[in-house]
Amino acid sequence: MQTHLLELLICPRCLPAEVSLNADILAERNGDIVTGSLCCPQCGSRYPIVEGIALLDPQTTEGERAANKYETEEVVSSYLWSHFSDLLGEEQASQAYATWAGMMAPQPGVALDAGGAVGRFTFEMSARCDFAIGIDTSQAFIRAARRLMRERSLTVALKDEGLLRREVTIRLPDTWQSDRVEFMVANALALPFRQKSIALFSSLNLVDKVPAPLSHLCEMNRVTRNEGAQFLLSDPFSWSIEAAPMAAWLGGTAEGRFAGKGLANVAALLADGGGELAPAWQVGTTGKVWWTIRTHSNHYELIRSCYLHATR
Repeated sequence: MQTHLLELLICPRCLPAEVSLNADILAERNGDIVTGSLCCPQCGSRYPIVEGIALLDPQTTEGERAANKYETEEVVSSYLWSHFSDLLGEEQASQAYATWAGMMAPQPGVALDAGGAVGRFTFEMSARCDFAIGIDTSQAFIRAARRLMRERSLTVALKDEGLLRREVTIRLPDTWQSDRVEFMVANALALPFRQKSIALFSSLNLVDKVPAPLSHLCEMNRVTRNEGAQFLLSDPFSWSIEAAPMAAWLGGTAEGRFAGKGLANVAALLADGGGELAPAWQVGTTGKVWWTIRTHSNHYELIRSCYLHATR
């Protein structure tokens, strides 16, 4: 983790209080903390830094992380394909990430990609702002993203059929700048960043996967600036009780505060100057884009993700 980010970080366990973290650095290389920990002087929490990765998720234990399906090599390779397949010229590749990136106007400040998985959108944002941070609860995803950051290329063994694999090599375009990105393990429901410190915030295919969708949006709103900010949300709104209780859904029901479609309800929340996401956002572009997940050579999932871009 890069040392200059320390001034942005706070203890996610102490929220809504903003308590700075103290760095206990055991190994550092060229401004990158390789091994050490971040310590909270108020609650006593210690967040390890392992192989350069800061583990700042207060809601996941080591045992839970080890059991997470997103920690497996097969799932990591599947997500790497989903994020970067258009760079590989794959026949079934999606143009979703390029479409999303095209909606974000360049501007000064820090970008935060919540639930950024293996890093595609974070890299895209490095060409549009001063610095971009990608977070995810999966340590395996963040490890892959940081390897791409350091080495600029990554050879991936994609599942072909059964035990058969084929190798592809992802190479990052020159316009994506490794010195302007960082990746860390963190939780979208308890962001370890100071209020009003983020200029561009993205939440791609995440809001229907967290147990408290409105809390995720409130955290987004807490860390984004009151002026000169952009927010991009895209989601298939595949509400399920496995991810969140029905009472927490932001759409997909016929009754209640969030009856109707998720995209319209999120837009209304953003535009409400007296609500949870005040001050009001101006919702601009909305639309839909197809996003592809690959399991193996004969199995793909085509998902329609509904997006909106908002500014204030």
